[in-house]
Amino acid sequence: MGSFLQIKIYRHKFIAYVIFVVSIGLTLGTLTCAMLLNQWVGNARIEAANAFSRVENELQYDADRIEAYMQRIYSNPGLLDDARSFASSSAEGYLTSRLDHSIYSQPLVSFPEDLKTYLYSWAQGEITQISLHTGEYGNVVRFNDNGIASYTFGLPNKDEAFHDTITKGFVYRKKLSNPTLGSQEFGELRFLVSSEQVFRSVQNFRVGEAAAVSAAGDIYLIGGHGEDLEQMSRLAAANGRTHGIISRGMLKPIFYVTFASTKFNFKFVSIIDLSTLIRQHAGMLITLFLIVLAAMVSVLLLIVYNLRDDALFLHRIIQSIGRVKTANFTTSRPARYRRNEYGMIARELDDMIQQLDKYIRNEYLLKIKQQETEMKALQNQINPHFLYNTLEVIRSTALVNRDTDTADAIATLGTLYREIVKKENIISIASELELLQKYLEIMEFKYPGRFYYQVNVEPALLSIPTVKFWMQPLAENFFIHGFDAGHEFNLYVVNGWEADDGYVLEFVDNGQGIPAERLNTVRRTLFNQDDASSGSIGLRNVYTRLHFFYGDGCTIEIANNEEAGVKIAVRISKEVIAHVQVDDCG
Repeated sequence: MGSFLQIKIYRHKFIAYVIFVVSIGLTLGTLTCAMLLNQWVGNARIEAANAFSRVENELQYDADRIEAYMQRIYSNPGLLDDARSFASSSAEGYLTSRLDHSIYSQPLVSFPEDLKTYLYSWAQGEITQISLHTGEYGNVVRFNDNGIASYTFGLPNKDEAFHDTITKGFVYRKKLSNPTLGSQEFGELRFLVSSEQVFRSVQNFRVGEAAAVSAAGDIYLIGGHGEDLEQMSRLAAANGRTHGIISRGMLKPIFYVTFASTKFNFKFVSIIDLSTLIRQHAGMLITLFLIVLAAMVSVLLLIVYNLRDDALFLHRIIQSIGRVKTANFTTSRPARYRRNEYGMIARELDDMIQQLDKYIRNEYLLKIKQQETEMKALQNQINPHFLYNTLEVIRSTALVNRDTDTADAIATLGTLYREIVKKENIISIASELELLQKYLEIMEFKYPGRFYYQVNVEPALLSIPTVKFWMQPLAENFFIHGFDAGHEFNLYVVNGWEADDGYVLEFVDNGQGIPAERLNTVRRTLFNQDDASSGSIGLRNVYTRLHFFYGDGCTIEIANNEEAGVKIAVRISKEVIAHVQVDDCG
């Protein structure tokens, strides 16, 4: 390690790498811890939401049970009469009234016993008190933990037993009336659902410190205890936000989440101490710290290894330069090269030293090879000239033998070949039509009296730039697929005109049409660039070349003629032509 630290450039690099790696490690570790903390807080929020949902469900179940029992009272006249008798101010009055309203032929119905059987049991002990109130007093039925009922008559309505506090429970109020007397109310039933019983259902949820806060400020502690919890729960409930952070002191943030009940006027508050949350997951955080630390140490060791090797390569480069300065071209021991700039330089220097000794001899051989290359270039220039001369000799022989048709065909072929070789890749429509006409003249010679062609192109199209040799493959397709040698009139027509939005070149024949299924395949091959196995290589190459030159401003349409043959229309937009002409001029 000390070998490279002695070099100033590597010493500065190492310090910069250490600062960078430590910064990145701390940043990644902090971000990861923040993400984990956010996930843990999110999990705590989900637990609190599930606990609150359970409380709401319990309250809804109790409301449904109470509503069902009210329906039971109204559907049972005897039970309703006994409930009305229970509204008496004393136990004696209740017993006397129920005897007065009893019928000897029917069994007596007990409202208190019915409450125990059909309501206390249904509610599984959550409804611990039912009271029937008149204008000034109320009669109470209480159930202890064992379900044993006790009765109290004539308690004033302002008695402590009837005060609604969340510490005791939640009160459902139901008016009680006699339908036979015109729905005249004779009392009010109050059902007390025990908070202890309701919130006991959330003991299996990991809510930590939680409380229920009523609108009046009463608090029922669900998890945890102490004045701090009460104070924080009141602050969270009064804040009006569904979640937030309360500071208990320096570096002691407390996260809270609140849920407002839709059944009763209270809020469910869950307090999440972030410091406690961190302590609970200390093992995971320590593991994360060790992983980040190990990663930073590993990266630093790798940096040290690379810097040490780079220093060795630098020494190797200095040694090689010294050998060149002293004209020492002897081969030294091979170096362990690396795929970096220093390794490349060291390797190139060694190669340069090895090649200096061979340079003089190799220079002579290179000159000989250069002469051979020039000879081949001259030969390539002679070959086309030889072909033109040979075709001219054959043409002269045909003229001597008075075979003018053969002579004309040979002359046309020679001209076509010369034009193809000499012309640039970008030519005008007029030049491309000349190449096509020479090809059609040769085919006219091949099928005398059976093939005819026409070229009807407006002058406005002749100066348009295009790529070389794309019309001939379209005509060749006709001779391969549509031409009928036994037919006396095979026609190939080229039309060209200027439209409103562009220029149109149309290639029409009267040969055999294309079956519908095959036509669809050809179109897919043409526009979707399908595999060459489709058999439309020529058409696809034409479309690819035109599309490459004109871009999206060029389209090709293929269709069958109504009478016979195939029609291929090439459309080129004026906007593209203007752009191509500008580029061509540039």
